[in-house]
Amino acid sequence: MRRSPAVANYFYEGRRDALLEQVRGCFLSPHGPGELPDPKGPDVSTRVPPVLVSPHAGYMYSGPVAAHGYLELSRCRRPRTVVVVGPNHYGIGTDVSVYPGGRWITPLGEVEVDRELAAVLAETSQVFSLDELSHSREHSIEVQVPFLQFVYGDGFRFVPICMLDQSRETAEEVGRALAEAITNPEEVVVIASSDFTHYEPHDEAVRRDMPVIERILELDVAGFYREMERREATLCGYGAIAAVMEYSRRKGYAKARLLKYATSGDVSGDRSSVVGYASIAFYKD
Repeated sequence: MRRSPAVANYFYEGRRDALLEQVRGCFLSPHGPGELPDPKGPDVSTRVPPVLVSPHAGYMYSGPVAAHGYLELSRCRRPRTVVVVGPNHYGIGTDVSVYPGGRWITPLGEVEVDRELAAVLAETSQVFSLDELSHSREHSIEVQVPFLQFVYGDGFRFVPICMLDQSRETAEEVGRALAEAITNPEEVVVIASSDFTHYEPHDEAVRRDMPVIERILELDVAGFYREMERREATLCGYGAIAAVMEYSRRKGYAKARLLKYATSGDVSGDRSSVVGYASIAFYKD
């Protein structure tokens, strides 16, 4: 199975050289971390990689915010596998879909799906289905892959998990199952892909998002869902965030840090209707 890119030339550049330049620009952007990853970093570091929350809009808008999280990964040891949990924007496929095997293609090359971990997840909980259809058009997971390739090259495997059902109960079960299936967390990076409040004025988006982010930093899943409802914060990948919060809590990633928050208005200059983006890291004690 070879999954071709669905949003190349749309969310990010479709040619290798142009995409590499675009990703470098995200790191060096005024809203990015301002430095490029050390290409030797993952091979010499002994630090355990954090769990991440990362945005998934077009690179021109959310890429600089995402780069903060990927710079953190570049400073830590190289993982064997990266699990990316994202929402299902298109309503096709199963409630929680794990891509079963094969390779995902981007302009930067191919990434092998970790078939063994995908199968273990499906055996661990009935919440998962092994399914390709859910992933066929979905961008939330795909846009993370070029950043991972930029940091790790082709030296990692990959498990994509697409959530159509983002209820609290399902998210907590996904997090529990991940914690049970991943017996060597030092060798696995887990990423939640989500944007934050959509299509509100900049100041309103910040007002809605920051209290929600506080609940995320506290690993308070119940409070996270309550605060989203109370603030009417329209996160698109809230279930993915809750799942990695539950995973982090169970695996001892107890220290959390907001690496960067910005809105599309910070980049475009048009603050009348924006989308919020956050890069958040959970660190193991």
